[in-house]
Amino acid sequence: MLEFTLERDAFGVFVGSHLERKAIHVAESVAPVVLWIDEIEKGLSGVKSSDSSDSGVTARVFGTLLTWLQEKTAPAFVVATANRIDALPPELLRKGRFDEIFFVDLPELPERREIFEIHVRRRRRDPSAYDLDALARDAEGFSGAEIEQAIVSALYDAFAERTELAQRHLVRAIGETKPLSTTMSEEIDRVRDWARTRTRPASKRRAEA
Repeated sequence: MLEFTLERDAFGVFVGSHLERKAIHVAESVAPVVLWIDEIEKGLSGVKSSDSSDSGVTARVFGTLLTWLQEKTAPAFVVATANRIDALPPELLRKGRFDEIFFVDLPELPERREIFEIHVRRRRRDPSAYDLDALARDAEGFSGAEIEQAIVSALYDAFAERTELAQRHLVRAIGETKPLSTTMSEEIDRVRDWARTRTRPASKRRAEA
């Protein structure tokens, strides 16, 4: 899988134009391949003002991407992520370029438990030594990244106490964390309302619901 990040430098010069051509060439040369475009809205946010802000560079890059998505013949499966999909140009989202839009919501209870298990094991701890079901319940509203950072924080606490990671460290770290679902609840509700009738849920459980 190839990962492709679109971004600007401090002077507003588009850095992604060269990367785009290179990524397309590499993707086609190693196809079949999955091409992952990370945070695509950051690289294309200036399309409308491109003529005045960067002499049309962003617009040309955008046009190249649109043409390639529409006309590519190489077996390259393109996936893109966006935190603000409403900031994307509408012509990018039509069928034939990106055929489906999935909304990745916050993980539900079984998914949170699995995330805990993955990250506890990644830190070389035995997941069976902890009550993952209780931790998953305590972490309601947490994202996967917030669960991971709670585990990291708990490990620091255990290290400071010169003891092994215990359930109490994890419980305390969860309790001390204020997830984005709390601090930015209005924004998350707005995104959910937007996605409800415009996207497909990425979670099988939510789709069934």
